[in-house]
Amino acid sequence: MIRQWTLLILLTISVWTGAAQAAADATALPADSVYRSALTLRDQAEGLFTPASLRGHPVIVSMIYASCPEACPLTIDAIKQIRAAVKSRTGHAAPQVVLVSFDPVHDTVQALAGMASMHQLPYPVWRLARPEQGDVRAFAATLGVSYRMRPNGDFSHNIEIVLLDADGRIVASTSKLGTPDPDFVDRVSRISAHTAAASPRLP
Repeated sequence: MIRQWTLLILLTISVWTGAAQAAADATALPADSVYRSALTLRDQAEGLFTPASLRGHPVIVSMIYASCPEACPLTIDAIKQIRAAVKSRTGHAAPQVVLVSFDPVHDTVQALAGMASMHQLPYPVWRLARPEQGDVRAFAATLGVSYRMRPNGDFSHNIEIVLLDADGRIVASTSKLGTPDPDFVDRVSRISAHTAAASPRLP
C-alpha cells in the first residue's frame, strides 16, 4: 500500500513538473507564437520536451502519423528537398525539423523511431514526436492542419509545412509537394542566413 502511494505521489509530481515547465517555457512569448501551446511531446529518442523549449532558433514543423501510406512520406521528401535547396543556396544548414504525430494512440516512440530509420532522418536534426499531454488538435489548428480518422483507421488530413521563427511565430508555410516551393525556400534561406552566426550548425 505504501509503495502504491509512493508511486502515485511520484507520478503526480512528474505531471505537475511537466505542466510547470511548459508554463515557464511559454513566459513572455509573443501572443501569436505557436510555442504558447501547453503540449508536451516525446520524441523518437525518448526525449520529453515542450514546443516552447524549441525557442531560440527557427524550426520547420509539420504533422504526420507513422502508418501514413503516402502523404506523410511525400511530406518528408518535400522537407528534405527544401533543406537541400537551402544548403545549396546559402551554404548554411536549414533549420531543425519537428514532425508531430496526431495519432498518439498508435504512434509509440518505437513506431516513430522506425519511421525515422526508414526515411533516414538523423536525430536531433529531425525530431519525430508524439503528444504526451495537451490538446494536439488545437496545436494542429495553429499550423493550419486538420485531420479526421477514417473507419479503416487511416487519417484524412491536409499537408502544411510551416517555418517558425526563433519565437515560434509562423513566418511562412507551404503545402507544395514534388519540386520545392521557391517562395518557401527563399524564406527559409533568408532566416537561415540571418541566424547562422548564432545557431549551431546542423548536418
